Amino acid sequence: MKDSVVAVFRPDRAQYWRDHAWMAAAAMAGGMALLWAIGNPHVWTGAIGGLAAIGLRAFYLSSEALAVEWRLTQLALEGPDGRRVALDQIARLRRLGSAVQIVTRSGDKHLLKFNDDAAALLAELRRVTGVTQ
Repeated sequence: MKDSVVAVFRPDRAQYWRDHAWMAAAAMAGGMALLWAIGNPHVWTGAIGGLAAIGLRAFYLSSEALAVEWRLTQLALEGPDGRRVALDQIARLRRLGSAVQIVTRSGDKHLLKFNDDAAALLAELRRVTGVTQ
């Protein structure tokens, strides 16, 4: 059987920035809560620190994160850095926000991140692998 590419999955730029906006909001709230809990009178600086940390991270990693490509073939899922997961070795699939996690029978885990429609991607992977969980 020839192993030809069936589909290609790439991160969505808008979803990448949406996910980082949510992370920034959480980091801002967390930073403020921590400063409040320790009695710091300048609680507002936690918001600035959280926003700066996630903003810099998002900017710095965007070109790398958005260049990732996963290819679904008839026999495997092929990803960056030579990763290859045979479809019959996938034991579990689950959605984590805008990502889909793949767990192999040997316990290896892979994430297909920043999907604009993670539910559809999960359904497609379940359809081709026969994995229901």
